[in-house]
Amino acid sequence: MARSGFLIGTIARTALTLSVVVGSTALPSAFAQEAVRPEIGKPLQAASALVKTNKFKEALTKIREVDSVPNKTANETYLIESMRGSAASGAGENETIIKSFEAVVASGKAPAATQLKIVEALVGAHYRAKDYAATNKWATRYLREGGGNPQIRTLLIQSYFQAGDFTNAAKESLTDIQADEKAGRTPSEEKLQLLANSYLRQKNTNGYIATIEKLLNYYPKKSLWADVISRLQRKPGFSDRLALDVYRMQLATGNLTATNDYMEMSQLALQAGFPGEAKKIVDEGYANGALGKGAEVDRQKRLRDLVEKRVAENQKVISGGAEETAANKAKDGNALFNLGYNLFTSGQAAKGITLMEAGITKGDLKRFDDAKLRLGTALIMSGQKAKGVQVLKGVQGTDGTQDLANLWVLFAR
Repeated sequence: MARSGFLIGTIARTALTLSVVVGSTALPSAFAQEAVRPEIGKPLQAASALVKTNKFKEALTKIREVDSVPNKTANETYLIESMRGSAASGAGENETIIKSFEAVVASGKAPAATQLKIVEALVGAHYRAKDYAATNKWATRYLREGGGNPQIRTLLIQSYFQAGDFTNAAKESLTDIQADEKAGRTPSEEKLQLLANSYLRQKNTNGYIATIEKLLNYYPKKSLWADVISRLQRKPGFSDRLALDVYRMQLATGNLTATNDYMEMSQLALQAGFPGEAKKIVDEGYANGALGKGAEVDRQKRLRDLVEKRVAENQKVISGGAEETAANKAKDGNALFNLGYNLFTSGQAAKGITLMEAGITKGDLKRFDDAKLRLGTALIMSGQKAKGVQVLKGVQGTDGTQDLANLWVLFAR
């Protein structure tokens, strides 16, 4: 939608060019083809001269002198409306542009190239008048007759959207975007935004999120990340179990800002058995001012003290080696994987990732897709983006794990 004003301005400039084309070329040729009475020809010639010097309102006044001439021929009417439409284009008189240029097209007398430009001008004029049905009519005709201005196609889609026809707006937008991608072109941000908004108005959550993911891929912005993460949590079937993973995504994209979010994320990390991660969250919260102030400063301090205590306890456990020995002896890979993630979040990234991979290889994990999601994100956060993306592409869970994995793939890019 942001681009519609620019497009209208472009169409207006095209219409302004018409005042030269019609005024300097069509009139002499039309005079030569068929006799024009002096009482019409002289005022129109004078109006043509005024148009050439950008005196559009004066030209319109001059043209009105012939309105009272009786028994006009079809050719005289065509000449009058051609010149009136041209002058109105320069003067910005939208209603007159529409009335005159529609009469010119209906006459069938305009040369093909000139008529196509007039049709182009009518698209812009009707769009400015917010007559979206007429915009569609003239835009469709322009494209059918071989018009090559891509902005007319954009106005066609815009008019669908403005008229509330979000189904056609989405359909046509998607067609353009897919054509761009097939040709190796990057779709414009405006096209993607319009498609996303069309899906949003249809309450098509899947389509909206898929389009936002494209926007994140081509035009990543913090605000877009915030929106897609928020909507992902409201997607039907998204598991509450993934709350900590959502916070991790918010943190990575710069969208963890609220005091309560820092508090809750650190508490969830503690509950999951990752005090090293909880400490990083609390430390960041104090560093950026999200924690350490306000009415709950005492509660925040108690949380910080608890985190420090758990970190110290955890350090004793992971440094002794007994937990790793037990995890290696276990029948499944759950303990080995969890120990690896614990080490990763405690600052031992290389060893942690090694144990996580060993846990997945050992198999029989309680939640295989959760494990691959966290291994993939750990690889990305440790700088091994290509390997992390490869792991994440194997996540297939329908409870939100695959959706989160897809976002991390976009983040890695």
